[in-house]
Amino acid sequence: MAASGETRKNAVEQAKMAELAERYEDMAKLMKGVVETDEVLTEEERNLLSVAYKNMVGARRSSWRVMSSMEAKLQDGSESKKNAAGWLREKVLAEMKEMCGDVLNLLDKFLIPKVDTPESEVFYQKMKGDYFRYLVEIAENQERDEMAEKAEAAYKKAHEKATELKTTNSVRLGLALNFSVFHYEIRNNPEEACRLAKEAFDDACKDLDQLQEDSYKDCTLIMQLLRDNLTLWRSESELEDVQGEGDED
Repeated sequence: MAASGETRKNAVEQAKMAELAERYEDMAKLMKGVVETDEVLTEEERNLLSVAYKNMVGARRSSWRVMSSMEAKLQDGSESKKNAAGWLREKVLAEMKEMCGDVLNLLDKFLIPKVDTPESEVFYQKMKGDYFRYLVEIAENQERDEMAEKAEAAYKKAHEKATELKTTNSVRLGLALNFSVFHYEIRNNPEEACRLAKEAFDDACKDLDQLQEDSYKDCTLIMQLLRDNLTLWRSESELEDVQGEGDED
């Protein structure tokens, strides 16, 4: 149900309270209503929306991985346990698809058509890429390829628009982080993943002295994640090179 005026203000306050209580389903319902007023969201409102769905979907992503692993381990186990694991995995799968579908619908119908700043456009296109990426993780065959194409298209639009933002902008850095993860995990392209992450990290480093104090923490946190990924990906690549040389011998 859409909210407006004082009702919208109340919904935002309730969503913030729901976040404190870690009631993310309630939070998502409230923020969905705010989005459906068909008005431009404030930065606070879009962050509340993002946090709500990220936590809801994140919990299902974790559950899906556990159940998928459990099914594999139970291949030679009892039929009842395999059936139970399969039942729960399918339930989680359906919930993930519904939640991701909700977010993508809100983005396409309400949020992206009303972007009013480069930052909001980058934020929403990145969000679109993220939720298609989550669908890629649980999809197979042709459906997986289609979801990957849609994720990459959204990330590319965000990446192009991000050039209008400061190199230390947390939204721009967050995009670089997630787009590089997409290339590494979904496209199996470590070279492009490292290139994107290094470029974003190096560019931000050059402009750190111009960073406002209130933005410093968010910026440096994402930069640390970029650097951690670079270190991990490069070490894995070097290990594969060494193993490859051994195989050739």
